[in-house]
Amino acid sequence: MADAGLAGREEAGGRQPRPKAIRTIIYMLCGLPLRLLEFVLVVVGFAVGVSTTVIWIGIPILMATTSLVRGCGDLERRWVRAMLDAPLPEVERLPVEGGILRRWRYRLVDGTTWRDLGYLLVSFPLAIAEFAIGITAIVLLPMAIWVAPWVGWIRSALAVALLGPNRAERLAEHAQRLQASRARGVDAAEAERRRIERDLHDGAQQRLVAVAISLGRAKNKLNDDPVAARGLIDEAHADAKLAVSELRDLARGIYPAVLADRGLDAALSAQAAKSPVPVDVQVDVEPRPPAAVETTAYFIVGETLTNIAKHSGATQAEVKVWRSDDKVVVEITDNGKGGAELRPGGGLAGLADRAATIDGVLTAVSPPGGPTVIRADLPCTW
Repeated sequence: MADAGLAGREEAGGRQPRPKAIRTIIYMLCGLPLRLLEFVLVVVGFAVGVSTTVIWIGIPILMATTSLVRGCGDLERRWVRAMLDAPLPEVERLPVEGGILRRWRYRLVDGTTWRDLGYLLVSFPLAIAEFAIGITAIVLLPMAIWVAPWVGWIRSALAVALLGPNRAERLAEHAQRLQASRARGVDAAEAERRRIERDLHDGAQQRLVAVAISLGRAKNKLNDDPVAARGLIDEAHADAKLAVSELRDLARGIYPAVLADRGLDAALSAQAAKSPVPVDVQVDVEPRPPAAVETTAYFIVGETLTNIAKHSGATQAEVKVWRSDDKVVVEITDNGKGGAELRPGGGLAGLADRAATIDGVLTAVSPPGGPTVIRADLPCTW
């Protein structure tokens, strides 16, 4: 769940989140000893290795130092991700066949190794300044609340720039994500088509068949038994009205008329009015987003409110929808028991797939005991 939320924050807005003040201060105070140890080991390792290369002792020292750099880089990714909420994925290091020298040469030409080294060398002087700021922030608590998150944000941005994937890797990851979202979109569209087909077959189609049968029987009885024919016509009339109602409901499930006519504010307010759990709705999406974004937001809110009513035990829910640059953000909060998860095959996974059809991202934060926050970031451009 944490990884899903992290990825969602990274993809959704392109903006680095600011970390919490307390965790940032802990990071600044505890980071100096670690950075000092890393800096000394790396610098001494390379210095001794290079100076003793002529007598071959330096080769294994340089190999060990290279492995140390990569290990420290991985440690820094986990540390920054845990304390500063940085969207740093684990590095996938491909296995290299061959002997020790071959593996070492691969590590030397791997750009990740050099970015790790650059980050470790830059981190030590920065850690000294951060330690001093951390001490000052403890003394001046009001300053800590405001300054510390910005310091953490700068450090987090540096870590993402040096320790995160390079541009080619980010483009490849984005392409894979788009391919996966399109595939899920095809699956969602196929499932929707089957649902419509099933609803038509089990509902309106059966009603219309009954209308045809009743009218045929009435036609046969019209001359001989007008009273019975009239009863059959009344029955056919009732079935026809039911068929019209079912077709209207089906069309509303595909694209609600109120959404097309009056926009998200009115459509979501109508959904909230039907919810057994009291729901506060706040919508501010001007200028009006594309129809695909409105439809996706509508169904995410509707499905989430249904889940809240059925499973959360909540007594209050809140829906907020707002426009942020080139995306629409949908956030549904409830005060229920929590424990909602984005697991494969679950209801939230289905909502995530629906959001992915327009390259949107859905995240869920739902600790035991609540509250639960479901957030969808839906881009308005593709």
